[in-house]
Amino acid sequence: MNGPAPIYDFHTHSFYSDGALLPVELVRRAVVNGYRAIAITDHVGPGNCEEVLRKITQDCELCRRHWDILAIPGVELTHLPVGAIALVARAAREAGGQIVVVHGETLVEPVEPGTNAAALSSPDVDVLAHPGLITLAEARLAAERGIYLEISARKGHSLSNGHVARIARQAGAKLLVNTDSHEPGDLLRPGWARQVALGAGLEEAEIEPILQRHPLLLLEKLGITL
Repeated sequence: MNGPAPIYDFHTHSFYSDGALLPVELVRRAVVNGYRAIAITDHVGPGNCEEVLRKITQDCELCRRHWDILAIPGVELTHLPVGAIALVARAAREAGGQIVVVHGETLVEPVEPGTNAAALSSPDVDVLAHPGLITLAEARLAAERGIYLEISARKGHSLSNGHVARIARQAGAKLLVNTDSHEPGDLLRPGWARQVALGAGLEEAEIEPILQRHPLLLLEKLGITL
């Protein structure tokens, strides 16, 4: 392969939730950094899901028409009651969310216990973000359901990366390296995703599939063509 490997990132935020940038600027900066695909997954609950997706979708369509990048409209379901996760995930999908991420049980925020299991039981969830001290049983459910677990490049959330990598390996669950970007400096750049993966304790032989093959498999699952 000539030049740096393409970058894939399925968890970012614009100022439609708590990010700093317009979706269009976020995508433009991703283009410059060498991204091939970026999902904009702003925080939503039942009250703002449709509106946020409508706005993100318009900007992603514009970016795809003018730049060589796959900009994907999505959501991150954040701090929902456990019993509401499946319902809101289905609503997000029906509202046009091409990728549905759930804010997992990170070590650094008061996420309701049971969130990981509820997300992994939903047929409409694609990625469980920063799942904290995920259990082996939960990781096996992720493997069975084809839901991707996140190795996070974001401070705080990254504290459990080593645990997530180890448990995913035991369960055969697929991993992604995502940024959870909120500001321009959070975006990946060539080589940085590999460093994050190494820091999580992943072996050299595991890194290429996680950074290159798993993103393509996820896109195929979502029915999205590069």
